[in-house]
Amino acid sequence: MVADLSAARAFVAVATAGGFRDAAHATGISASSLSGAVKRLESQLGLRLLNRTTRSVVPTEAGAHLLERLQIAMADVEAALERANDYRETPNGTIRLNVPINAARLVLPRILPGFMAAFPNVRVEVTVEHGVVDILAAGCDAGIRYDERLTKNMVAVPIGPKSQRFATAASPAYLARHGRPAHPRDLLHHACLPGKSGSGAIAPWEFERDGEIVRIEPPGTLVVDVNAMDLAVSAAIDGCGMVQLFEEWLRPALDSGALQPVLEPWWHSFSGPFLYYYGRDHVPAPLGAFIGYVQENRW
Repeated sequence: MVADLSAARAFVAVATAGGFRDAAHATGISASSLSGAVKRLESQLGLRLLNRTTRSVVPTEAGAHLLERLQIAMADVEAALERANDYRETPNGTIRLNVPINAARLVLPRILPGFMAAFPNVRVEVTVEHGVVDILAAGCDAGIRYDERLTKNMVAVPIGPKSQRFATAASPAYLARHGRPAHPRDLLHHACLPGKSGSGAIAPWEFERDGEIVRIEPPGTLVVDVNAMDLAVSAAIDGCGMVQLFEEWLRPALDSGALQPVLEPWWHSFSGPFLYYYGRDHVPAPLGAFIGYVQENRW
């Protein structure tokens, strides 16, 4: 049987702390995530490891025996890894990143080539997901998200552009047929090509000018998952409707004339993304090298 190492770590944290809340405070992982990990381990082993009451969490006999063995094993593993890091002059290992599609398309291509050239012994694995992710539960070392999507107990480092804008655009043919909107609310009478989140909710379009903020729910003639927005861009170029997306994403089509800017004075600016990870202490050497490179190469 192959046990889940992250679940074993969660069990050790909870059993040592004597409760899920105290373990959450000590590890920076939510109590619900810890509870799910322990239940997963119990299911894998077919054993109850903890007796839970409203006041306390106490290991069962099997849990106490497992706790003792795991503490010894994990101490040996941590000591071995620390020893290995002491001998490394150049970071060596794997970084697993969890990022949204826009970061994979717009941020990482300007960072990874230089980083990989500077640290050839580091392997980078990238997983693309849109929603908020518990990076530890997902088996990742770090993630990229925006400020409003970060969770507590995270260390966040700015990565990539200091600010970004959402641009709205349409093809010359579409604008010739349907006219150019003068105000964001005029879009309610146009064909739009919005994206939707994993939950199925259509992402609102936001505009700002002179302190006035306007949010609309775009009427969608074509609605695509946020991870497939290239389809919406292609449809906009073919004259199917208006599209709103990161300016950098639309910039090639805008520069070529395939798309034309719409409502540009209203384009909404916002702070750039963050690289986030758990804990400042004992950051693995590959991740530490990546953090340092990101801090030196922001634009």
